[in-house]
Amino acid sequence: MTSDNRTGPPSVGTERDTLRAFLEYHRATLAMKCEGLTDEQLRQQSMPPSTLSLLGLVRHMAEVERAWFRRAFDDNDAPMVWSDRIDFQAAYDASASTRAEAFTAWEAEVENSRRIEREAESLDDAGFQPRWGERVSLRMVMVHVLLEYGRHNGHADFLREGVDGTVGA
Repeated sequence: MTSDNRTGPPSVGTERDTLRAFLEYHRATLAMKCEGLTDEQLRQQSMPPSTLSLLGLVRHMAEVERAWFRRAFDDNDAPMVWSDRIDFQAAYDASASTRAEAFTAWEAEVENSRRIEREAESLDDAGFQPRWGERVSLRMVMVHVLLEYGRHNGHADFLREGVDGTVGA
């Protein structure tokens, strides 16, 4: 990793500003963990039997962003990015993927998520989560996606260390 240009969340702020800033921080963390690596390095898998790779995490987070923002608030029937059914595990198979393919999809989903969040009047606005078959608030979605990033960024620390020996941020 060459630099840490992430902006930390505010120590004091509204609930919405804090959630938004934490999401942006974690999105930037995932991008930072992938910085400076070749496609081959990004596809490098962790210890068998796991097939997890940094590129697989980027692909997975594109699916997470789509499933929780787009499918809940824009289009309940939007297809998944890398699966013809709701299979989040399919994204982990990055064996034939490239940085360009994975990051283009992820960045598009992040931009869509940002738009949905900005356009919502309140964190109490509710969409419909088709996977659960119930309504969910924007607040719940933001917290859920934030937790997904936190968990997977922990995995990204170990994956990055396996590629170049760096210590997690």
